[in-house]
Amino acid sequence: MKACLALSLILTLAAALAARAEEPQRITVQHILIAFKGSLPDGNVTRTQKEAETLVKQLLDRIKKGEDFDALVKAYTNDQHPGIYSMSNIGVTPDQSKPEYPRDRMVKGFGDASFALKVGEVGVAAYDPKTSPYGWHIIKRLK
Repeated sequence: MKACLALSLILTLAAALAARAEEPQRITVQHILIAFKGSLPDGNVTRTQKEAETLVKQLLDRIKKGEDFDALVKAYTNDQHPGIYSMSNIGVTPDQSKPEYPRDRMVKGFGDASFALKVGEVGVAAYDPKTSPYGWHIIKRLK
């Protein structure tokens, strides 16, 4: 029984390492943060969690129809425009010649969703109190 559990753990770790090996070392993304009342420390947001979730769905529909992502960032983000972040993957030293954040110092949901995207793709880090506590992140990979 212990041998089966150990083998299962080894296979799970091997699969996780293989998936990480396929990820890029560095990426640049732009995002729209859709927060809700109580999700940000400054407390400026008045929309409810349900209203935030509905807005995310509406924005994704608009993006799928080809609306300009940067214009949507400017109009809707609860972060600062332009909302562009460069990140280095886990185990990769950030490039000191530019503002680049280590993935493991970013919100986990944001980093995981960002590194899963291909250049030009849009994805979402859904609100989760542990992995994406500030709200929803609509993310477009730029590089």
